[in-house]
Amino acid sequence: MGGLARAMIERPSIIAIIVTYEPDLEALERLLLALSSQVEAVVVVDNGSSEDMRQWLKRLNIASLHCAALPENQGVAAAQNEGIAWAKKQGATHVVLFDQDSVPAPDMVARLYGAWRQLEQDGLSVCAVGPNYQDLRQSKSSPFVRVRGLMVSRCQCRNDGDVLEVDHLISSGSLIPMTVLDTVGGMMEGLFIDYIDTEWVLRAQRRGYRAYGICGAKMSHVLGDKSIRFLGREVVARSPLRHYYLFRNALWLYRQSWVPWGWKLADGFRLLQRFCFYALFAPPRLQQVKMMTLGLCHGLWGRQGKYPA
Repeated sequence: MGGLARAMIERPSIIAIIVTYEPDLEALERLLLALSSQVEAVVVVDNGSSEDMRQWLKRLNIASLHCAALPENQGVAAAQNEGIAWAKKQGATHVVLFDQDSVPAPDMVARLYGAWRQLEQDGLSVCAVGPNYQDLRQSKSSPFVRVRGLMVSRCQCRNDGDVLEVDHLISSGSLIPMTVLDTVGGMMEGLFIDYIDTEWVLRAQRRGYRAYGICGAKMSHVLGDKSIRFLGREVVARSPLRHYYLFRNALWLYRQSWVPWGWKLADGFRLLQRFCFYALFAPPRLQQVKMMTLGLCHGLWGRQGKYPA
């Protein structure tokens, strides 16, 4: 192991990046209070909220808290890249990304870093490690995802010591070494929102890196604004606009020659299932169909950026 890598392991500097847009301020305060003692610094990148986030954050009186206020909503990826650039200037060895509606367990970051360190010592090239998260509206934690052949396999944690190789991590809670970001590059800003984390992990895997889910690292996280009860299950509800981005970005990814065919087919089957479900059962159904179809068309045309770009 080289001197730089050894120094990074012995003296980590982990900076948290929180992306906000019109946040629930009480929920954001819970996140900041839970997180601030776990990292060296926190940077909140606000995407043009109506609230003056700089002034609101000052009132919390949390040490090592920085705010980068963007003039308008530039999308999740652009905000993450802004935070990554700030963290790099501060000499961060790792960043840990957060959405505004997540709350980590008190030892989450330490568990992620410990798992990353062990994996690196085992000789594995790791692009990111992510927590075992639970939507509190669900009865159990969300499974990790791995593509096996043409099928998407859902991997549940059996005990806290499990470390699972995965093909997808949600960005919130993910710990990423700065050296990997230097090699792989930042988040793809044209996607704006949805599939940003997926595209980045696929790009990292292309360079030989692996991603891992850490079962002992816990986090609560809210997916979607509400849920739909269907056949005894709670299904995440997304707005028609979010479905525009999801379908557009999925089609854009399917058109990329470097994305593995197995992943395209497995994810494409899930996308078809999603279209059918939301067209039939998720109000407003006509608007859902319209925006999902428009997203498919724009994905085929290669459109990117904010809707309507």
